[in-house]
Amino acid sequence: MLELLQRKHFGQILKFEADFGFHPTYDETSRVFDKSVGGGSLLDIGIYPIFAALSALGQPNSIEANAEFYDSGPDSKCDIIFHYNAATAYLKSTFLEKTNTEATFYYEAGIIKINSRFHEPSSVTLIDNKGHSEDIDFNYKTIGYSFEIEHFNQLIRSDKKESQLMTFKKSQQLINTLDQVRMRIGLEY
Repeated sequence: MLELLQRKHFGQILKFEADFGFHPTYDETSRVFDKSVGGGSLLDIGIYPIFAALSALGQPNSIEANAEFYDSGPDSKCDIIFHYNAATAYLKSTFLEKTNTEATFYYEAGIIKINSRFHEPSSVTLIDNKGHSEDIDFNYKTIGYSFEIEHFNQLIRSDKKESQLMTFKKSQQLINTLDQVRMRIGLEY
């Protein structure tokens, strides 16, 4: 996906949309709803759309965000907008509904969609402005963490303390961005 983006396969990116939502049964003792352990949609599942935007588009120029909250304190839903020079990213996390959990890049001459569930992808769809569609199927089934586990094990075997794919700098950028969103929605831990 990043190679297609860098090659400008469909020209300049104009818009990016990513969502992650499911509707769990509310239980204040569940880690998902327990604010004392970082519960809420932003930190539990909002990290995935944010990570995708940062990976593809980099650090935004500005951030807008709003959220809804459970009475117990954590956010139940978070809508985020990242503004870039030539593009806008619309990101969503929610425990109030099941979403498609897709990541879609809108370009001058087409669309590239990482199909559901985008954080554990098995296929990508390319659609040009003439309506021609091409599916790229990785023919790989995963629950989303297989690649991380394999990579982490390789780092251990190589006696490396930092990943070249997810550097300390990228990790810090991700948590700083989550903190910026958290401040905008008024979520404190």
